Amino acid sequence: MMGHNIVISGYYGFANAGDEAMLTAIIESLRQLEGDMHITVLTGNPERTTKQHDVRAIGRTQFWKIFQALRQSDLLLSGGGSLLQDVTSARSIYYYLGIILFARLLRKPVVLYAQGIGPVRRRMARYVMRFVLRQVAAIGVRDRQSKVDLLQMGVDKPPIHVTADAVLSISPGNTSFGESVLQAAGCISGKRRVGIALREWKEVEVYKKEIAKAADRLQREEGVEIIFIPMQYPTDVPIAYDIVKEMQTEAYVLDASYATEEFISLMACMDVVIANRLHALIFATLMKIPVVAISYDPKIDGFIHSIGETVCGTVEDVSHQVIITQVQQRLQQKMLLPHVEKQVVHLRRQSFRNLYLVAYVLWGKGRLRTPWQQIKRFL
Repeated sequence: MMGHNIVISGYYGFANAGDEAMLTAIIESLRQLEGDMHITVLTGNPERTTKQHDVRAIGRTQFWKIFQALRQSDLLLSGGGSLLQDVTSARSIYYYLGIILFARLLRKPVVLYAQGIGPVRRRMARYVMRFVLRQVAAIGVRDRQSKVDLLQMGVDKPPIHVTADAVLSISPGNTSFGESVLQAAGCISGKRRVGIALREWKEVEVYKKEIAKAADRLQREEGVEIIFIPMQYPTDVPIAYDIVKEMQTEAYVLDASYATEEFISLMACMDVVIANRLHALIFATLMKIPVVAISYDPKIDGFIHSIGETVCGTVEDVSHQVIITQVQQRLQQKMLLPHVEKQVVHLRRQSFRNLYLVAYVLWGKGRLRTPWQQIKRFL
């Protein structure tokens, strides 16, 4: 019997490290489940996605090809990430819901995989979400607030499972690649390093100045190196240079694009990571590196609270003094606190529950194939 045909819909092919990491994690998990599974990804850059992930890829707006792929599929996997929200775009939510509805019209089962729901502020969007999501086979959300939001919208079926971010299922890497990149950039071996991974947020500028002040003082008082790591290339590079211009001390900007395992290796070379990029926080935590989180979106608060920590502020109100205090505390710790490490282990197990939902829909209870037993040990 040939492997199942799975179509994956998400924000892929746009050089965003977090989203590409989610795709890496999903594909890795699916292939653990069934080695001969056929995977097709809807993407903004089919050539790049095929090369990077070794899958079949279709342009996300090539609707005739999408129709053909869905018609031949056994299941649509929608996720992961914050696809179903109307803050960054008022239109994208309808695209992702439209793909789900497309699959249901073709009588194909749909699994929401590690989705982060909301915010969804527009009344029409909430209505359409309720109508579409009540028709899917299984829902896995990456935090409890997402479940609450869906229930408040009236999504009362199917049962909503709280899992965890898909990236948490990735196997931790090593520091060899990261060290080679840092040496090539001129970083001094043996010095403590503070990595910074930031994104622009609307027209907010104040947090850039606060981070510049914090970076200067940390270099003077703690003797650390400051290293900016762009999670979405080249989009995140300008903000790094903006902050460097505000600084009175020197800093390094890694002006290049990296694959998922390379980002993880870079994070493993840091002593502390400051970020408002969710997956920079997740990568660092996976590698047992302490983090200092700045929030711009509920998903940041959700993850940080899930590991038993708190954010140091938002992009609108963060203070350089709070950043400095938290970084100094984490430099003294030199590792994750025991309760944080325990939560990370729990979240990794929860992440594999996303895969259970796929297995359940494909094979049904009691008929899971032997490969599933390899995954089940994580639960």
